[in-house]
Amino acid sequence: METILRLAKTKKKWWLSPIIVMAFILGSAIVIAQISAQSPFLSAMF
Repeated sequence: METILRLAKTKKKWWLSPIIVMAFILGSAIVIAQISAQSPFLSAMF
């Protein structure tokens, strides 16, 4: 029983990690878009 529970926990973490990564990427992309929108000079450099 304990091994099944442990497997479920690790599986849930494995399931959750890509979502967290995607959320982080999306959040950073929004932040970058906001900064570039506020300062066109910065976006022109990059």
